[in-house]
Amino acid sequence: MSDYNSDIAIARAAKKKPIKEIAARLGMAEEDIVPYGHDKAKVSAPFLKSLESRPDGKLILVTAVNPTPAGEGKTTTTVGLGDGLNRIGKNALICIREASLGPCFGVKGGAAGGGYAQVVPMEEMNLHFTGDFHAITTAHNLLSAMVDNHIYWGNELQIDSRRVVWRRVLDMNDRALRQITASLGGVANGFPRETGFDITVASEVMAILCLSTDLKDLEQRLGDIIVAYRRDKTPITARDLKADGAMAVLLKDAIQPNLVQTLENNPAFVHGGPFANIAHGCNSVVATRAALKLADYVVTEAGFGADLGAEKFFDIKCRKAGLKPAAAVVVATVRAMKMNGGVSKADLSAENVEAVKAGCANLGRHVENVKGFGVPVVVAINHFSADTDAEIQAVKDYVATLGTEAIVCRHWAEGSAGITSLAEKVVELADGGTADFKPIYPDEMGLFEKIETVVKKIYRGSEVTADQSVRDQLSAWEEAGYGNLPVCMAKTQYSFSTDPTKRGAPTDFSVHVREVRLSAGAGFVVAICGQIMTMPGLPSQPAAESIYLNDNGEIEGLF
Repeated sequence: MSDYNSDIAIARAAKKKPIKEIAARLGMAEEDIVPYGHDKAKVSAPFLKSLESRPDGKLILVTAVNPTPAGEGKTTTTVGLGDGLNRIGKNALICIREASLGPCFGVKGGAAGGGYAQVVPMEEMNLHFTGDFHAITTAHNLLSAMVDNHIYWGNELQIDSRRVVWRRVLDMNDRALRQITASLGGVANGFPRETGFDITVASEVMAILCLSTDLKDLEQRLGDIIVAYRRDKTPITARDLKADGAMAVLLKDAIQPNLVQTLENNPAFVHGGPFANIAHGCNSVVATRAALKLADYVVTEAGFGADLGAEKFFDIKCRKAGLKPAAAVVVATVRAMKMNGGVSKADLSAENVEAVKAGCANLGRHVENVKGFGVPVVVAINHFSADTDAEIQAVKDYVATLGTEAIVCRHWAEGSAGITSLAEKVVELADGGTADFKPIYPDEMGLFEKIETVVKKIYRGSEVTADQSVRDQLSAWEEAGYGNLPVCMAKTQYSFSTDPTKRGAPTDFSVHVREVRLSAGAGFVVAICGQIMTMPGLPSQPAAESIYLNDNGEIEGLF
């Protein structure tokens, strides 16, 4: 691919409309938005409140097979489908997540789509955007500072400094900060203790912002955050420290959805960005709910493969927000099927129909899982130029055996014109009235049983193991009134199992829960399985090494 048709070159050549014109398409007056320059804006709180009595449109989830180095293009397909729906005359709106700075400067790649299916302004969206992540970082670290400050000034709440569970955050990949000792340097600096940093997108404040319905709900959830425990193991919350009000003040603008546009000048909400393997991996409830009031069809995505993103979208976000998806799209590529079938990345360009057939087991399990939630499914084959007719047909034939249709999509190269067939099928499914959505476990089920349900029904594992201390902790939380919360499974995105090298559709494996964490404000219990990093590190050659400003002041090397 030449420099002339790179993602960033295409984005720079976009003929963007003033954001007030995009807002006007959604029925917003100039006073209903807060512009950030000419091409992005926040939607005002009063306007959001005015939407409450309107009927909801239909919610479409875009999810995917397990990610591979070959690339799947889930965000690209989400954007393309939104454009495609508008192209066939439907009133559609896109809802996606914001990008984290850490991966942007670590492993090359953005979160705004690609080719001719992008959301713009690309550079701003992948850098500071409207400052939401900075606000979340600051609110989180204010609470951290208030914990240590409270201990310093006499510790009236009797915080056990060995049981402070609230770490600090930074929106950057920095492995040196994973485990640190704070407050060194003498009496004036406080009481030394072990702590560490997570990346901002792993913060509970991020999850809270994305699951809150309004400012009042946001402040309530912030107050519920458990920051530490006393010696008798009773919890101490942000509310106990009187930090919740100030944290809400820092987040009052960040909770308002960001309005931008696609390359084809269709509206898009880009808001929030929790990790999908650590947190629930969906854009904000505020943005999704607003979109459903403003459009007939809302296309949103969930992070990573359907085993993580879609499961959490259904079992956490939809459950808590009262959302009922009308249809789902599972994105797959011929290349990903080949990798799941045992082909190395270096050999992907050669035709290998048998490997495609072998790898389709991964796709099949995701399709079955999504159907298990009562949501009708269509498969989108995100087209690459090296795909052969025989390979594409192998995917189509396999999907047909599942009672589902696979449709080739060329939105990356052709924009909305290359995805109209998928758009028409999505409308057919969404309008068909066959959706009967329900989460896979009830609220009243025990926490360990919820973990087992996900492992056995979604991953196809045979058992869940955990130390007695983990089981005792779950029981204690149930006795404390947290037993009705959903579980948020933290595991590798690369496999159904906790072993990232097990591609395809493994079965009869064991999943070990090594740690559980209570996110009382967000409203879920995190079960950590395998080696999951809440603070990533940079690769040996970080993308940051090749990012710079050219003579025209334009950013080079970001994509």
